[in-house]
Amino acid sequence: MTLVKLSLAAPLHLGEELVEQFLERPEWASGFTLLKAEGYSRHHETLSAQELVRGRTQRILVQIVLEADNAQALLAHLKHRFPKRDVAWWLEPVIQFGRFA
Repeated sequence: MTLVKLSLAAPLHLGEELVEQFLERPEWASGFTLLKAEGYSRHHETLSAQELVRGRTQRILVQIVLEADNAQALLAHLKHRFPKRDVAWWLEPVIQFGRFA
């Protein structure tokens, strides 16, 4: 079993919709972490005037540790569901994963 960490950075307003997608498919994402973040991108067509002045926008960062095959399936689903330029993603290898108890 090869584990990866899938990270998604999306506009804050998409947070609840992303969570719904994960909860509907627990076989892909049985657990996840949500973090509020701020981000900057040179692709700023959708930023408000306030965000343009601040130079950054509020984002939600989602982190999920899952099997590599499930990550690919989840990514394919999310790309279809959220065909937006302002949702960024990346995969990282996970060396070990566990719980203290």
